[in-house]
Amino acid sequence: MDDSRRKRFESEALPHLKAVYNHAWRLARREEDARDLAQETFLRAYRAFDTYTPGTHARAWLLKVLYSVFVNRYRRDRRSPAEVSIDEMEARYPRHFAASEEAKDVDSWRPSSWAAPEVEAALAELPEAFRQAVLLVDVEELTYEEASAALDCPVGTVRSRLFRARRILGVVLEDYARGRGHGARKTETS
Repeated sequence: MDDSRRKRFESEALPHLKAVYNHAWRLARREEDARDLAQETFLRAYRAFDTYTPGTHARAWLLKVLYSVFVNRYRRDRRSPAEVSIDEMEARYPRHFAASEEAKDVDSWRPSSWAAPEVEAALAELPEAFRQAVLLVDVEELTYEEASAALDCPVGTVRSRLFRARRILGVVLEDYARGRGHGARKTETS
């Protein structure tokens, strides 16, 4: 590797080390596994740095590499993320998919602290595909298009997963949100 390529990698990719590690931790849920994922991500990113287009969103590119490493590990270990049909999700979480007024409002609520234990526990309970959409778009603040590229699926699929995940999180975290002043409704008196 030439010295200019190494310097470019250090200046464009390494500033995102913490974001990659944090996302790896959310994926792996164990510090040791998160370190391994982050390390392998940067190793692969360094090897494939010629495929990175300078001036584009380096963090999004690194998160795509991370997700690829994560999925490949699970496939290798024969523990790939479970695919869950929408019908199965609706059957498993009927209350979450109810067309109530509260469920319609969950898109407008976002937790102020993703590190809160209640939020982390709720995220951990989401099906893998839904959790990934939330982590990439809401936590890492990638665009739908960047998340779509990272997850290697259509933008519409990202939007659908995100919509359903937010509805589930909204119901599961309803009490937590109300305790923090979110979602309180004013009632009109006649």
